[in-house]
Amino acid sequence: MLTLLPVLAFAFGTMMVTMIAYAVLSKRSVTLDQRLREVGLPERRAEANADPQQIAAFLRRVGERLPKSPAELTKIQARLVQAGYRKPDALFVFLGIRFACALGLFVLIATPIVIRPNLALALMAAAIGYVVPAMFLARIAKRRQHRIQLSLADALDLLVVSVEAGLGLDQAMARVGQELASAHPDLSGELRLVNLELLAGRGRADALKNLADRTGVDDLRSLVAMLIQTDKFGTSVANSLRVYSETLRTKRRQRAEEAAAKTGVKMVFPLVLCIFPAIWVVTIGPAAIKFIRVLGPLQVGK
Repeated sequence: MLTLLPVLAFAFGTMMVTMIAYAVLSKRSVTLDQRLREVGLPERRAEANADPQQIAAFLRRVGERLPKSPAELTKIQARLVQAGYRKPDALFVFLGIRFACALGLFVLIATPIVIRPNLALALMAAAIGYVVPAMFLARIAKRRQHRIQLSLADALDLLVVSVEAGLGLDQAMARVGQELASAHPDLSGELRLVNLELLAGRGRADALKNLADRTGVDDLRSLVAMLIQTDKFGTSVANSLRVYSETLRTKRRQRAEEAAAKTGVKMVFPLVLCIFPAIWVVTIGPAAIKFIRVLGPLQVGK
């Protein structure tokens, strides 16, 4: 194990030299971008000097130089979009974060900084550092999908009112996106993005399909399918939205009933692991102490 310490020290030194080289080489471009921001937006000079932007730029450059798999990149990109990260460099920043976490944990465990160096534990820590960012990203995406799913009922009610008031479907979605900006910002941003795609000349069916793909919410995907079929067959949009709104509320009530029915099963493990041991100690503990006090002298006498 001691023979690996020079190799690890060399790898750590190489990483530090690479970081310094990246900082020096990118200093000129960063300075030019900073001057352009100061000339164009003088009120954001403090934000231009922020360290998180430099860290994100470094992570992006690291992520661009890592080996990539097209299938994995497609999945990560879809997950980032579902989590609300739509910037072009978000993918490479995430790859850089994952690589930095894996390398940092490997160096931390493989060197005598915290514990005794252990190559097996270091490899395990590197694997954990590689997986944890993806888990956090999936958690963020699921929370955002849950917020969109909860806000869909209010959006449908506003859509029904807007369409019945005489607005077209495109104008109704734009209006609903404006009205939901404060209450439900996630769904509002998605509807505004649909409106921008429609203004750019994209077809309504394609814009709605992109909405379903960006969010990944099943209820919204079925709503998109219903709107596309309504537009294709020429049926009433207001009646279709009203029927779907009632169906969606029925689904929400059934999900609530299902979650309530699962509560008893989910409470079994906390009861067995946390509450029952305490009850046994309180009820059986005094009797056990008395048994020991009474039977202990008898055992000694034998």
